[in-house]
Amino acid sequence: MRRRLASTVVVLALIAAACGGDTAPVTVPTTDVTPSTLATTTTTAETPTTTADEPTTTTSPASTTTDGTSTTTGGSTTTSEASTTTSEASTTTTTTTSATTTTAATTTTTTTVPETVLTWTEVAEGFGQPVFVTAPPGDSRLFVVDQPGRIWVIDGGDPEVFLDVRSITTYGGERGLLGMAFHPDDPNTFYINHVSAGDTVVAEYRVSGNVADTGSRRVLLTVDQPATNHNGGMIAFGPDGYLWIGMGDGGGSNDKFGQGQRADTLLGSMLRIDVDGDPYVVPSNNPYSDGVDGAPEVWAIGLRNPWRFAFDNGLVYIADVGQGAVEEVSIAPASAAGLNYGWPIYEGDRCFDGPCDTEGTVMPAVSYPHSEGCSITGGYVYRGSALPGLVGHYFYSDYCTGFLRSYKSGSTFDWTDETGSIGAPTSFGLDGFGELYLTSKAGSVYLLTEG
Repeated sequence: MRRRLASTVVVLALIAAACGGDTAPVTVPTTDVTPSTLATTTTTAETPTTTADEPTTTTSPASTTTDGTSTTTGGSTTTSEASTTTSEASTTTTTTTSATTTTAATTTTTTTVPETVLTWTEVAEGFGQPVFVTAPPGDSRLFVVDQPGRIWVIDGGDPEVFLDVRSITTYGGERGLLGMAFHPDDPNTFYINHVSAGDTVVAEYRVSGNVADTGSRRVLLTVDQPATNHNGGMIAFGPDGYLWIGMGDGGGSNDKFGQGQRADTLLGSMLRIDVDGDPYVVPSNNPYSDGVDGAPEVWAIGLRNPWRFAFDNGLVYIADVGQGAVEEVSIAPASAAGLNYGWPIYEGDRCFDGPCDTEGTVMPAVSYPHSEGCSITGGYVYRGSALPGLVGHYFYSDYCTGFLRSYKSGSTFDWTDETGSIGAPTSFGLDGFGELYLTSKAGSVYLLTEG
């Protein structure tokens, strides 16, 4: 087959127990168009170029931006970073697919993947800046988060507006409406993460029919943002039933505000809260729940700009955008409290602001240099039914180079020869049945299919 292993696989010591750049500037649409759903357009190596404002179901790409590429923000210029692939844990390492095999470290294993040819199929277009796709488990609808401040629902026809918070959303660059998560026990309750009045706001909404009830808005958390970039933006419910909130280090570059290694700030951290409270409850097993040595909401520290994280089989996969040299994915037990992901002591697997000592630091399972990309777009471990040969593969991409790679059991695979590069991929997402989607800066939504 044409699949091959990514050019470099580095083996690192990782996860005891069980196992960045910055967003490109966003163009604000000046017209109000409606997105559309597409019939069946399959894409091989296409880079979307069209821009629109309101989605539909047609055949062309539109425009979206995300969180990770190089850009100038907050008065300082930040370079984006990108790509090298690495593997996970102990002395393992890796290799490949029918075409090319690469090794690392001392032990080499060759892995073959079942005969599967992958392709991206465009399913909707015309969004302003789509940055996420989601749905409650078992729900046939698809919800598309549009960075300027709207959520669209696709329910068998063209996208329709589900929620419009543009009037209270600060949009531009890395800011805007960035995340969405449905309550695990109540699909009629959902949460958003957006930048409002310049700060991160996590709010709850109720669903009324096939639209959100804007009058039900309940603000859970507001976090002051000292700059315009590194907002994080991902929210997701973990296997523990709590809401996890990924926060960047406050922006600028080089951990300008000194947040990365501090547990007493909500920036540069992974937060974890119980949404069933007023406005929320701090879980008693959060590492600083008493507020003595750190902020009660903090679950982990050492993050620069986590652009998407995901859970699978008791593990959390965190893609953290690098500064100017390395992109990374860290994998750790979701039950492990008080972990340190390294920033700014480490950028990926490289010493950044030492002295550097890996003891007590979660080192990345996957990393790649900026010769291969500039800003990681984290994804998901595939657990759908349409592509049985890929179950257990964690998929990810890069905003600058648009490759499609996956990681499983210490091996990294590159599928880009088959799928082609999608221009400026902003995020991955899952539908209600575990199938994998990708959003692009050009405004389109793609489904990963067998070609």
